[in-house]
Amino acid sequence: MATTSSTLTLSSSSTLIDGKAPRQSPAASTQSVTLPTLPPPPMHSQNRPWKTTAYCRKFARNVMAMATGEAPAATEVAANIELPEIVKTIQEAWDKVEDKYAMSSLAVAVAVALWGSTGAISAIDRLPLVPGVLELVGIGYTGWFAYKNLVFKPDREALILKIKETYKEIIGSS
Repeated sequence: MATTSSTLTLSSSSTLIDGKAPRQSPAASTQSVTLPTLPPPPMHSQNRPWKTTAYCRKFARNVMAMATGEAPAATEVAANIELPEIVKTIQEAWDKVEDKYAMSSLAVAVAVALWGSTGAISAIDRLPLVPGVLELVGIGYTGWFAYKNLVFKPDREALILKIKETYKEIIGSS
């Protein structure tokens, strides 16, 4: 079995390693390092394929990589990112809010109320007859609402007018 060796060229810089001052001059120098050869892989056995992956993992753990060069500043990266329109709209709305603490508290209260209500609905849903009864009530109310407000034309027009009035009250006349 013949042994071979590989040669790797490394350049050193004047960076601090382990908090110690560099040992070389500030000018970069080139060194030649000889790497040992890897031992031969174990015999591939059909009965134990996991041994091969475990063998490879041992060597993968001993590998270390280091990036060289300057990392781009965070502001440069942030300036290059294009934000979606909805995010810009939300940021503008957040900037207009005067009492951010109250708005944040309200958002947390809504999240807690939503979480609590889902728990209550889940508990009611586990009761034996209640989900079926509530489903029948919902179907009955939907049928009554459709008959009362959607079947005849004057009722539909009255419903549309009521919806528009409510919308104007909430949003305000513009």
